[in-house]
Amino acid sequence: MERTVPSATSEEIRLYRATLYSLLRSSAEVKIRTLEEVHAGMNSLLHPKARQPEPDVSAFIYSLLRLPACTPDVRTVVLGQSQEVFARFGYANLESWQPVSARARRRRCFFDGAATLACYIASRSDIEDIIPCLTAFQMEWNKLRLLLLETAPKGPLQAAESDPQAFERLAGALRMPAEDLSRLREVWGGELAANLERIRAQKLNLSVRLLAGSLSAYQRATHAWWANLAAHAPHVQDRPIYFISSNTHSLPNLLTGYALSREDDLQAFVRAETAPELQAEWADIQSNQVPSSRENFLYYVLKKFQASAAGQASLAEQLECEAGLGIRRVPSGHFFELEAQVIDLSRLDPGRLDPRLQEGLALERLAASDALILNIDYPLGLSAYNLLSKVGEQTSNILGVYIMGKAATLNAVRGDVMIPNVVQDEHSHNTYLFRNCFSAADVAPYLVYGTVLDHQKAVCVLGTFLQNAQVTDVFFREGYADIEMEAGPYLSAVYELSRPKRHPVDEIVHLHDLPFDLGILHYASDTPLSRGRNLGAGTLSYYGMDSTYAAAVAILRRIFALELSRLAG
Repeated sequence: MERTVPSATSEEIRLYRATLYSLLRSSAEVKIRTLEEVHAGMNSLLHPKARQPEPDVSAFIYSLLRLPACTPDVRTVVLGQSQEVFARFGYANLESWQPVSARARRRRCFFDGAATLACYIASRSDIEDIIPCLTAFQMEWNKLRLLLLETAPKGPLQAAESDPQAFERLAGALRMPAEDLSRLREVWGGELAANLERIRAQKLNLSVRLLAGSLSAYQRATHAWWANLAAHAPHVQDRPIYFISSNTHSLPNLLTGYALSREDDLQAFVRAETAPELQAEWADIQSNQVPSSRENFLYYVLKKFQASAAGQASLAEQLECEAGLGIRRVPSGHFFELEAQVIDLSRLDPGRLDPRLQEGLALERLAASDALILNIDYPLGLSAYNLLSKVGEQTSNILGVYIMGKAATLNAVRGDVMIPNVVQDEHSHNTYLFRNCFSAADVAPYLVYGTVLDHQKAVCVLGTFLQNAQVTDVFFREGYADIEMEAGPYLSAVYELSRPKRHPVDEIVHLHDLPFDLGILHYASDTPLSRGRNLGAGTLSYYGMDSTYAAAVAILRRIFALELSRLAG
């Protein structure tokens, strides 16, 4: 058959990756500045102004949100796969350092309070995420510093916080629209002047050191992650499993009814604390003026409530509620950041489930089930292959594999849901053809703000920065409009779970005769052809949760229906 795939991976991106890994083979620290030229030469879609003297605010915000806040204090970033690896290279007391995190990227990191940031990595995809972020951050920080030294007002910048005219003058001096400076002010939470003063006073000169880069190091880290999970939930190894890759909030919210039981407290919090647009949205929901989901709204507000002083105690209450209903959370321990949840279907209370899960299903029969849901907080890139392969190796009976995650889209808008049945994987260079168990009809009844697009073609890319206009144009012309990072590695693992050999390379691979159910749902988080105007966003906000929960409801209803059928015999 004819094979039409996006095969024009640019030479600039190949050069960047080759340069990156050749440098990281060194046992010495690698200066980020040695990567700046080849980084700019990629012409990354996320960093289109890399070579230009004016700041690329979208690239700066994107990287800022995906790095710990302590990054400007850091001189060296150290990357390793496990506590054992860090100890072998002299960082035995690593976890006594200060734990730090980024707002828009899950990664276990520790800061020594002086000049070293240590980060756990799960696969080479983490390297191809962290280092471009560090490079873009340093390049844009130092650009802003030059402009602040050369053209910005010489005195304190505090006036720009409250004086609109001073704000406009500052934006002009920094060669950016006032709208972009407003975005920075919003991201920095009212600390615009203080952070710009810090940039003016300090040039960044970051270094990075990879402690162990072998494939076996990643495999050992994955094995240790699984051993930790099995120690906390040993029954996961010998009972039937429905595997889900999603997030850590959707399933517990849908399965416990905890947020719905706290509706009065959450309403009071909305009235007292949250943004006016959410107050207006809640008023419209109550008066039936908009078709929004009351449940989705409460799930969104619960997270904000628990982050406030008034709601801190409710997190412990929620965990206690989950445990009573057979939902066990297993932190990843001393390894890469990836929480797992083991959910016992027989212990769920049908009366407490989200109403959308109860429609038309005799869920009281689940009390006889011996099956578990294993939900993992979706990983990054190639670690998806490592994790699902390990799950398949260590469990006795996988009944279904369901992948829910973010994707960029070339033909839709943020909040839409895309359902692929073709995935082109840039890691294995395979084109995977499969029957997706979901269709638009499974998701659309639960999606308020977006559109469901099924029969899509997805491309699984190497990294967010490792795409440029040339490559994206090829994707678009060949109909690959769903761009994400995990489906390809997951499908490589699915192949090995259902075939007697390792996954092939550079082939058309049919996955239509699997011994278990398979479903992939992507919700659109970015639209890269809009030139990065939304790429600085850290989250999808309340409206983005609409598509997240529509996908999660569809997955759980599918599992319940399959399990009821299995129980019936």
